[in-house]
Amino acid sequence: MPTRRTVLAGTAAAAALSTLPTPVHAAEAERPPYRWRTAVIGGTGFVTGLLFHPTTPGLAYARTDIGGAYRWDRDTDRWTPLTDHLGWDDWNLLGVEALAVDPAHPGRLYLALGTYTQPWAGNGALLRSEDRGRTWHRSDLPVPLGANEDGRGTGERLLVDPRDSATLWLGTRHDGLLKSTDRGDSWQRQTGFPGIPSGTGQGVTLLVAAGRTLYAGWGDGDGTSAHPNLYRTTDGTTWEPVPGQPVGASARVPLRAAHDPGAHALYVTYADAPGPNGQSTGSVHKLDTVTGAWSDVTPAVPGGADTFGYGGVAVAARRPGTVVVSTNNRWSAVDTLYRSTDGGRSWVSLKDTAVLDVSETPYLNWGADKPKFGWWIQAVAVDPYDSAHLLYGTGATVYGTYDLVHWTPRVRGLEETSVRQLISPPAGPAHLISANGDIGVLYHERLTASPKSGMATNPVFGTATGLALAAAKPSYAVRTGWGDHGNGAFSTDGGRTWTPFPAQPALAKDAPGPIAVSADGSVLLWTLVHWDGTKYPAHRSADGGRTWAEVPSFPRGATPVADPVDPAVFHAYDTDTGTLYGSTDHGRTFAPRFAGLPSGDSQFQLAAAPGRTGDLWVSAKENGLYRSTDAGAGFTKADGVRASHTVGFGKAAPGARYPAVYQVGALTGSGVAVLRSDDGGRTWVRINDDAHQWGWTGQTITGDPRRYGRVYLGTNGRGIQYGEPA
Repeated sequence: MPTRRTVLAGTAAAAALSTLPTPVHAAEAERPPYRWRTAVIGGTGFVTGLLFHPTTPGLAYARTDIGGAYRWDRDTDRWTPLTDHLGWDDWNLLGVEALAVDPAHPGRLYLALGTYTQPWAGNGALLRSEDRGRTWHRSDLPVPLGANEDGRGTGERLLVDPRDSATLWLGTRHDGLLKSTDRGDSWQRQTGFPGIPSGTGQGVTLLVAAGRTLYAGWGDGDGTSAHPNLYRTTDGTTWEPVPGQPVGASARVPLRAAHDPGAHALYVTYADAPGPNGQSTGSVHKLDTVTGAWSDVTPAVPGGADTFGYGGVAVAARRPGTVVVSTNNRWSAVDTLYRSTDGGRSWVSLKDTAVLDVSETPYLNWGADKPKFGWWIQAVAVDPYDSAHLLYGTGATVYGTYDLVHWTPRVRGLEETSVRQLISPPAGPAHLISANGDIGVLYHERLTASPKSGMATNPVFGTATGLALAAAKPSYAVRTGWGDHGNGAFSTDGGRTWTPFPAQPALAKDAPGPIAVSADGSVLLWTLVHWDGTKYPAHRSADGGRTWAEVPSFPRGATPVADPVDPAVFHAYDTDTGTLYGSTDHGRTFAPRFAGLPSGDSQFQLAAAPGRTGDLWVSAKENGLYRSTDAGAGFTKADGVRASHTVGFGKAAPGARYPAVYQVGALTGSGVAVLRSDDGGRTWVRINDDAHQWGWTGQTITGDPRRYGRVYLGTNGRGIQYGEPA
């Protein structure tokens, strides 16, 4: 980084930041080869769709709400990620709304991508592959898709027409039914489709072929015969309501459908809401596709305290009459799979005899003695070549069985964690501690196996909001988040085990935010931020969390950063005003130090270089990267760094005196990438490649203080990626 700087006292105007032109572009030929792998946790996210290929043994696909799509290979018993090539600008495409295969062409795979339908997210895209997802052809869609919105477990909304492999059908949430006759390069809205988008966000919920007849579910009806929710076409042009279809609250939204050709039956699952939350009743119905007669084959009728809907449905292709359905949102009695071998006349609950072994992914115990069968079960698949081989997705994993009794997580290679913060300790058995969405804090003694201790307990967190290590006393760590018995905890063994704070600020119950700990572990600073963004005063404790006092001078909502050398010094970056604050009295009071930093955006980070006092770095989204060597009295802007989203540090390069600096950012004239500097930020080299981009990666990055070149990267849906020089 530049050494010349502008020093400004107090809150004096600081609009002029000094820059020192330095070469920052590393030539492509100089880029060192890196090997990228995924740290093993095992699933952790909502698997919204599972699909066995109907004519190719041992081939299956999975889709997720924010973590892309995967291909399963029976020979390796692993999932291969298929969308890691999607980069920063395409972050919205990591949500997979629907997938489809072509039975007549085993290599063909289609993905309908788009995470949100809001205007700021942009339209979706279609990826098509001829080689099972190894390479892709992309077509941008004229409409948005909502893979991480309500109803994301319905479907599939994408279908290859059985009459013509070049014809695709796509059900949308707000734009009706689309048809393509050129394999997705162009689309036309079907004016003959009766459904009228109501704006509630469901639209077409499913598409399925039964022979040459196509069926489409409509999720915006009211459960009455005046507004049908299941339509069909026999000619690919004219759509009509399916006669005699069920009505009522328990059949308001068709969730999924499966065709049993041997039994001439179409099974449809229903609920009163699209899910995965908010369902209180549901049903399962069977249509005889020859006679047109409907039968109510609901395994268990919701009622009383046992409220739920139905979700997934799958048939055994070579065993007519064998069908599996799932309950969903059944919190009192816990969700289950029901299986029938007589066309739905009788059912067996597979949960009742299930033996679950989660030793490969211990976090699935959720801090209890044993795991639950699952929740948010809307994806169910039966192997067409083995009726006892079942898969089902949950809000955290994929379970599988080969004998209908013994179930294990089937998630090798599938990682969907949203990672909030990463720390690589300077000593101890673990090279990595992570703070995550949904699964709290994990202690990674090995990167190639799910943490054997599972989620950090005492208390169990859902989503973690803060994680910090005392720089001069790394055996002492603290964490915050949404917990079951308190929202803060400390560790005296480097994060292996945890103890709740003896007390917590009253506001922390509803507003746990990030936390910092002084270099010697004597002082805690806890920022309190509600999940809706409301900012409250920070609180300080100097007795290990026994008592807490408000710090009025601390900028509300800022993330506190402790100086790694001087235990009396803390820093905070007020992103609302672009002002850096500092404390030299152990966090009791804060005063503004520099008022010229970028402001007005939530995507900022303040970081302190390890082993140095007052050496601060600020990554400021589209405004670049800044450094101060005098505790924030002045800052220098890095010339040539166009954007910086997150910054971290690792072991210095051989012969170098300054730690390796890592960032997710963009150099002038280049796109967002993972970058490393071995000379204090004067020059940068890209260390990822076009095949390893993972969408949005701007939340956290850190190097390993014990291994030069190793970097840990947090993604929003593809877990923890780590790279090392090859």
